[in-house]
Amino acid sequence: MNIVQVKDKQFALYISQEAIRKRVKEVAEEIEADLKDKNPLFLVILNGSFIFAADLLRDMMFPCEITFIRMSSYEGTNTTGKVKQVLGLRESIQGRTVVVVEDIIDTGYTMQEMLRILEEKNPAEIYVTSLFVKPDNIKVDIKIDYKCFDIDNDFIVGYGLDYDQYGRNFPDIYKVVE
Repeated sequence: MNIVQVKDKQFALYISQEAIRKRVKEVAEEIEADLKDKNPLFLVILNGSFIFAADLLRDMMFPCEITFIRMSSYEGTNTTGKVKQVLGLRESIQGRTVVVVEDIIDTGYTMQEMLRILEEKNPAEIYVTSLFVKPDNIKVDIKIDYKCFDIDNDFIVGYGLDYDQYGRNFPDIYKVVE
């Protein structure tokens, strides 16, 4: 399927599920090689990263702890730049190695706020992994340790990413057709 309709917008195929799975597996292997002996806590940011996180974590062959937090700065296809924490962190991360798993880093404001919140809880170290990064759109200085794809400043759906809560279920990534 090369074109999909989501609500009032059309989206064209951008990245195939095969390319996504291949790259996610490569990143999982990098993380495993670097962190398997550090007992990392994987902090998955909902909702968008749930499919990425599931595949990433299943590709790692060591026991790990996983928890979830929900933060958002999007309304429709635009980032608001205002981060809202909806569901908080319950586990203690003091002295722990934390790996934040994000679907997409756009302006970087959401990740900057996430890192600020986590630093207040005194972890030993924090790593950031993201399925997608929009390097030309990042407005703040953040360190991204692991990423699958750099992409242009296009709005995308699929593989967990949505347009007004629709389209997360597509196995491929589609970009909006203007």
